Amino acid sequence: MPATRTTLRRSLAAAAALPLLAVALTACGYGSEAKDDTKKANVSSGGKKLSADTVKIGYFPNLTHATALVGIQEGLIAKELGGTTVKPSTFNAGPSEIEALNAGSIDIGFIGPSPAINGFAKSKGKSLRIIGGSASGGVKLVVDPKKIKTLDDLKGKKIATPQLGNTQDVAFLNWISEKGWKVDAQSGKGDVSVVRTDNKVTPDAYKAGSIDGAWVPEPTASKLVAQGAKVLLDESTLWPDKKFVITNIIVSQKFLSEHPDVVEAVLRGSVTTNAWINANPDKAKASANAALKELSGKALPPEVIDPAWKSVQFTDDPLAATLDTEAKHAVQAGLLEQTDLSGIYDLKPLNKILKAAGKPEVADAGLGVK
Repeated sequence: MPATRTTLRRSLAAAAALPLLAVALTACGYGSEAKDDTKKANVSSGGKKLSADTVKIGYFPNLTHATALVGIQEGLIAKELGGTTVKPSTFNAGPSEIEALNAGSIDIGFIGPSPAINGFAKSKGKSLRIIGGSASGGVKLVVDPKKIKTLDDLKGKKIATPQLGNTQDVAFLNWISEKGWKVDAQSGKGDVSVVRTDNKVTPDAYKAGSIDGAWVPEPTASKLVAQGAKVLLDESTLWPDKKFVITNIIVSQKFLSEHPDVVEAVLRGSVTTNAWINANPDKAKASANAALKELSGKALPPEVIDPAWKSVQFTDDPLAATLDTEAKHAVQAGLLEQTDLSGIYDLKPLNKILKAAGKPEVADAGLGVK
């Protein structure tokens, strides 16, 4: 990627700056307010505190953030922190989580690739580092089968994405471009009407007939399917090995510098959690759903959580090459100026943990700190 670092296009920067503008699940969001979940704060009994009394962790109440949901619900992250307390906060939009990280309201966050890229670019590379992976996949194009039977039928239809410039919006615009169709990225008008719709209202919009389908993450996709929509395309099929980053782990550079032991402990907890999820998928699904019920007041029904859970893969690998590709797609769509992402990753702590556990190390695609 070119070495010239420039700012984001004004409209995208403005979107990223507005905490009331929802980003996708993966950017991932439902709405925008942060929720302080202090009542769920965890501390491992009898452990020795690390260099910080507490670590403030942000994440979203959805399945693509199940590493955080399960890791906190089961106490797996707290166990690695000893006497250092976990203070969780949930967010409903990428921009608000980035703002919280910049303000010091959280130290570590689980977040999608687009807000991570935007936050890094807007701060000229000074605000955050990506320190690990969490999840891959979990994004689908679902449509009204009465109106759309093939991919070519999308032309002239109204398809929702969660937000202008978010991860799914960029992916859909890139797919449209590869079809040879034209859409104005800012307005969403063209051969396909791209309708930016908050994930929490997308099912209602579909039910009302104001959209014909949606390119969305889980569990929104499965909620639409439960209403009669059909999966026309799983985004994973567009990527090598069917893998692409949907959730990263980020940390403020200040906290990483001042408390590397705490960062390593959280990463160990994440690695332990991902291993437990993959070894116990049914128990992990139930744990994630229990956490969602506590956070939102309502668990997901089986017809939603079962297919949604199957489409998300939990991984320690941040799949850095796919983040680089997503950034290039945003540039091609006209939503991002060419931006130098060198230094966005610091995978040394994670690779230290993986090596100690006898697991293969992960790569930063040439975008790591030197």
